[in-house]
Amino acid sequence: MDKILDELLDVRALLKLEQDEDRKQYQLKNAQTSITERKRLGICWYPVSVIKQEVGFGNKVVVELERTSGRDQLHMFQAGSSAALFTNGEGGALNGVVLEVKRNKLRLATSKEDLPDWIEGGSRLGVELTFDEVSYREMEIALMKVMEAEKSRLAQLRDILLGAQPATFRRERPFTPIASLNDSQNAAVQNIAQAKDVAIIHGPPGTGKTTTLVQAILHTLSTGEKKLLVTAPSNTAVDLLTERLAEHGVNVIRIGNPSRVSEVLLEHTLDAQIMHHREYKQLKKLRKTAQEYKSMATQYKRNFGPEEREHRRFMKEESKRVLSQADDIEDYITEDLLDQVEVITCTLVGSANRAIRHLQYDTVFIDEAAQALEPACWIPITRANRVVLAGDHCQLPPTVKSIAAERGGLARTLFEKCIERQPETAVMLNTQYRMHEHIMGFSNGQFYRGELQAHESVRTTTLSDVFPAFEPGLVVEFIDTAGCGFQDQTMGEGSSTANPEEADVLIRHLVNLLAPYEPGDKEEAAPLRIGIIAPYRAQINYLNDQVEHEPKLAALQAQRQLSVGTVDSFQGQERDIMYLSMVRSNPEGEIGFLADVRRMNVAMTRAKRKMVIVGDSATLGQNLFYQEFLAYAENIGAYRSAWELISPEAE
Repeated sequence: MDKILDELLDVRALLKLEQDEDRKQYQLKNAQTSITERKRLGICWYPVSVIKQEVGFGNKVVVELERTSGRDQLHMFQAGSSAALFTNGEGGALNGVVLEVKRNKLRLATSKEDLPDWIEGGSRLGVELTFDEVSYREMEIALMKVMEAEKSRLAQLRDILLGAQPATFRRERPFTPIASLNDSQNAAVQNIAQAKDVAIIHGPPGTGKTTTLVQAILHTLSTGEKKLLVTAPSNTAVDLLTERLAEHGVNVIRIGNPSRVSEVLLEHTLDAQIMHHREYKQLKKLRKTAQEYKSMATQYKRNFGPEEREHRRFMKEESKRVLSQADDIEDYITEDLLDQVEVITCTLVGSANRAIRHLQYDTVFIDEAAQALEPACWIPITRANRVVLAGDHCQLPPTVKSIAAERGGLARTLFEKCIERQPETAVMLNTQYRMHEHIMGFSNGQFYRGELQAHESVRTTTLSDVFPAFEPGLVVEFIDTAGCGFQDQTMGEGSSTANPEEADVLIRHLVNLLAPYEPGDKEEAAPLRIGIIAPYRAQINYLNDQVEHEPKLAALQAQRQLSVGTVDSFQGQERDIMYLSMVRSNPEGEIGFLADVRRMNVAMTRAKRKMVIVGDSATLGQNLFYQEFLAYAENIGAYRSAWELISPEAE
């Protein structure tokens, strides 16, 4: 027990390091830069105008803002972001949370019941992203609850998840296989059905993890469990699960703000559900009355004596009294909806939302658990009777900004700890439906003990089988730039790395590959999709510039058939053709980010029909992982020299 408490104390100390580093980076980005620079970084809109005000959840004012310059400039605002409205004149800042972003407009749920006077004072207004204290506070609270738990279900779950007590199962429970699932997917659902404490779905790339998780949730509901929480670290994952569950007719409520706007998602938000409730008309009527009283209290009077002052005080009191009645009705509606709901969906931090923080759940499902910080996972688990984790610890780890916290082990997730300490809780999905067996082969051997199988529908399917315009050719190619004299170079004050000559080789290879293909072929069942991954922003920028100079590539990019980005930007996605630019080429054998082999596992498993990797074998080969990849490429006949592309004969 002492060992577990010491481990949790270490996690808490590492979280504090991460919070300090995160705050420091935020302050450097914000406090020490001009408004112009903050706009360029995409963390500020200035100036903005208030185009609408309304009363939101808990009587807090919601303002709709529109930017009046720098319109359509790229930005980082999204639903759920912490942000503040500020003025260039005298006055503080009004903190809030972004509810919705639509091009040049956003809705900000403020932390106040009344807007400050400076908003109406004629000063120019702006809105900027702020440091997210809320997430850290909720993670800290959850860790404290977990550490202090004694003789409770939380104490048991803590000890089981961290390996101090064995997980228990009811293996005698009957289970009827689900017709739409394969054997390993059914085994995962059966494992969840029989687990008393914790179960894990280990889902390698393309194995149908989300499909399996949704079926596990449906099966759990069919056994009579009354209230489930389905959560994930990202809004995107929560949105997908909400839509999938709604499609199956589940009574689901989405707490928090969806990252994208769709009819299905909006219909299932708590706000929308409240608006459809039979008591909502009364709530709306009371709010309107309260607003009228408030307006009468603030009306300008030429003669302002004791009577007027008393009248204003009375109107303000009436406004508060009516709003209090509205609050009571809103609380009643919310409780009524939550009493009847089958599944609540939200982010990990969103599970601490004031509307649901008092609830207990029969089962908590955590998707993308291998990408979530351990303290964030404890937030929903503190109110769980049973826990199901889904993810893949062989893909991207959580993002940790503090080098000291990362070295200390903050990136080591609860998913990893549990699957290592309680291996019997996990079932690995072993049939993948995404990629050709040659694309899968290296990753399978390195990360999944060779246990993955390619389904018959994809095992030998090549690019030319699906898109007949292409010539038959290699499914995997490694284009070796060793001996070509290319060197990686540091760009922009040492913050990023590029290798323009390697990028040129990649673009030339792609142009040659696409020579027989014409975009917009009407006979295609689905349009061709191509991705280019590079581990460094400087290389991505250079590749994007080169794409613009190639008419066919530029046309594909304009039609959203071709995209260039980091590994992280392609997580959870797939493309028919995938190119990887490895960038690093130097005598010292320095490979930087490439040493993160989990990130490379993601990069190497996005392609469905064709994967092309361009890199320097002399530099890469000094690392064991890439040595083994080079041997794999030789073994399947995928090796080519870049000289074939850059020599005059290749023209």
